[in-house]
Amino acid sequence: MAELTKHQRSIVKNYYANLDTALLQRLGEQVTDLYLAEGKKRDKVWQTITTALTKLGVPQSRIDHVRKSDDARKLATLLQELLAKD
Repeated sequence: MAELTKHQRSIVKNYYANLDTALLQRLGEQVTDLYLAEGKKRDKVWQTITTALTKLGVPQSRIDHVRKSDDARKLATLLQELLAKD
């Protein structure tokens, strides 16, 4: 693998420094997607939501509870809690 330039290292460093913010923003968009999704699309949205919540460090038991409820309002409440921490 080639060495990164100083500029490229800076970009990568900034990406990972702001990853939580980007994940929270995307999670907010996915709440809306979840409200509108049905069938297989809804399952796909839940998969991406679960991945994002895992990356944000949400306990698996909490993720399972929200996922099992299949309720976008509970997800929105969890998102508000995560935003309050940030």
